[in-house]
Amino acid sequence: MSDRQDLRKAMRARRAALSPEERAAASAAVAKHLLRLPAFQRADRVGAYLAVNGEIDLAPVIEACWERGKTVALPVLHGQHLEFLEYTPDTPMLTNRFGIPEPDPTAARSLSSRFLNIVLAPLVAFDTGGGRLGMGGGFYDRSFAFLQRRQYWMRPAFIGMAYEFQRVDALPTEPWDVPLHGVVTDAQWHPVKHQD
Repeated sequence: MSDRQDLRKAMRARRAALSPEERAAASAAVAKHLLRLPAFQRADRVGAYLAVNGEIDLAPVIEACWERGKTVALPVLHGQHLEFLEYTPDTPMLTNRFGIPEPDPTAARSLSSRFLNIVLAPLVAFDTGGGRLGMGGGFYDRSFAFLQRRQYWMRPAFIGMAYEFQRVDALPTEPWDVPLHGVVTDAQWHPVKHQD
């Protein structure tokens, strides 16, 4: 576990060292690559997030979704899982216990994670085999554990959003880790070929 913790600490420090201009440029590049993906172009319902602590900022992607008539949903803490609520320019927001803004559950429509077409996930590090190192809370892994079971006919594409420097050769994995279908970075699209 210490390897994961050390890597998490190192990557977060590297991310924190970026200037606002570098972050904005990387986020714009990620949006450009993502908007070209057929899976994104086909998606009607997009799970996104609001960036904190130097994560890739999805504001350009969210704006593009709204312009194209796509429904955007943001994660909201619900016990040990994430619930996705619709997010529009007028959605009332609250701040959760981690200081992250999220839609007010009393004012926003809930969307089942199983019926999202694509989920854009923040991360701290990734490998090209679909490994994702998050912040350590396990919320995405618990919320998307159903992606590891084949009986679900409808699966959202689970896509990581990252800086290219967050790529590592291989991440230590646990049985409960939900693999990504691919990662979009400021440099390129990294597809993952899963053996189903």
